Amino acid sequence: MNTEAGHATVPVDLRLYGLLDVGVCGGDADYLARMAAEAASGGCTLLQYREKTISNARETVARLRRIHAALQGTGVPLLMNDRVDLALAAGLEGVHLGQEDLHPADARRLLGRGAIVGLTVKNAAQADELYRLPVDYACIGGVFSTTSKNNPDPPVGLDGLNRIVFRARLARGPGLPVGAIAGIDRSNAAATIGAGADGIALISALFGTGRDVAARARDLRGVVDGALAARGSA
Repeated sequence: MNTEAGHATVPVDLRLYGLLDVGVCGGDADYLARMAAEAASGGCTLLQYREKTISNARETVARLRRIHAALQGTGVPLLMNDRVDLALAAGLEGVHLGQEDLHPADARRLLGRGAIVGLTVKNAAQADELYRLPVDYACIGGVFSTTSKNNPDPPVGLDGLNRIVFRARLARGPGLPVGAIAGIDRSNAAATIGAGADGIALISALFGTGRDVAARARDLRGVVDGALAARGSA
């Protein structure tokens, strides 16, 4: 396969994308595994582990394996943020990359066609490049202001999201799932889907309190599914 031009064949469901961020959730492996299992039982369709400053890779891999084990049988994939090597070591389903991480073609070469490779897209110019990148989904952010992540760029808002989604569809066609991230919660989830996103990525709105994660996921999934149905994309 030509990894510069080809694309993987893994179907990705972005409807409710939960991010287990150690900055929000802490680093206790059992707690993270329980949060992941509850999110999956409530209707999360994809999960990502995010640890921006990794001081001990062995401990991180151990956490990843614990979380991954808790998801067995749920059908919900677990991705690693940024680090392809740790995704491989822990046997995860794939990786989510930022614009300054390993190039998606290199990640695809290492992980193979069966893995999920996602990419953060922050503007229309980056969306235009999707035509040549072997990624399975794009996640546009940040849409709104958030305290969960340091975003040096201003939020794009719903209008900006709509424009970037349009450019992504031009680049790769309607088959590429496009999600949205940053500052999304129950109050703006439906509007985010209405602006063109196929799903929403959440940290605080899902895991912020550490309580009622399954119920929160169930409620948010209902909002997303209802908004997709109203848009004619269910």
